[in-house]
Amino acid sequence: MSDSKKTEEGAFKGLYDTVVQLRAPDGCPWDREQSPATLRGDLIEETYECIEAIDQKDPAHIREELGDLFLLVTMISYMHEQEKLFSVADVLGDITEKLIRRHPHVFADVKVKDSAEVLDNWARIKVEQEGRKPKDSLMDQVSRSLPPLDRAYKLQKKAAKAGFDWPDTQGVMGKVDEELGEVADAIGALEALSRHAAEAPEGVRRLHEDLEGELGDLLFSVVNLCRFLKVEPSVALQRTNAKFTERFRHIEKRMKESSLELSKENMNAMDKFWEEAKEKS
Repeated sequence: MSDSKKTEEGAFKGLYDTVVQLRAPDGCPWDREQSPATLRGDLIEETYECIEAIDQKDPAHIREELGDLFLLVTMISYMHEQEKLFSVADVLGDITEKLIRRHPHVFADVKVKDSAEVLDNWARIKVEQEGRKPKDSLMDQVSRSLPPLDRAYKLQKKAAKAGFDWPDTQGVMGKVDEELGEVADAIGALEALSRHAAEAPEGVRRLHEDLEGELGDLLFSVVNLCRFLKVEPSVALQRTNAKFTERFRHIEKRMKESSLELSKENMNAMDKFWEEAKEKS
């Protein structure tokens, strides 16, 4: 066994032992109170923080965020070990066996020509070797528990793999423009009827539902554009969230320096400081 292997095993043993102590009767009250359900939000949040660190290309930050993910995965696994449902070792053993089983082109004598064939083999192995029931629809292969943005992206990838896709970027852009126009029409209809809301409350409600549907179609078409251009929409949005946050903080700082309140009345000043922030970023 190599020295690096010993180091890795020792490091994970240290993490495992720390988690065990935190969950022990004389451990941390907060950690003992947690459950897999209470840590779901943390798991999502830490994943996105890790993505942000990767986008920033900051090795120290990436290292820290990966550690947070290791902690959560180990903690949740150990919670099940405490319930005698499965152990942390079971989790590690299962994923190792799955990786070997699903990569026969690496660990056996199967030959593949490209990554697409790897994915085809992966799907076949799940059915033939693991006993997974074939899905009635390609859409059933996409988890319903995914956040809507990520699910839209994966649904479109499945459809595209079956040949249901745009021939070029212009087609996708045209669809975005079409959906944007339908949103504008829905807004116009809603605003017109809203002037008589007291006389037609049910009509206003239906038109608002129509607008919601049109906005959903617009978002779906933008996600499709991201997929077509090989951009992960959730990652792109996360980067924009970070950019917006940084620029708005600049507005807050400059408004405070100028003794101005954050309000609609001072929108011209805020817009000026927004442009300052854009020039800096």
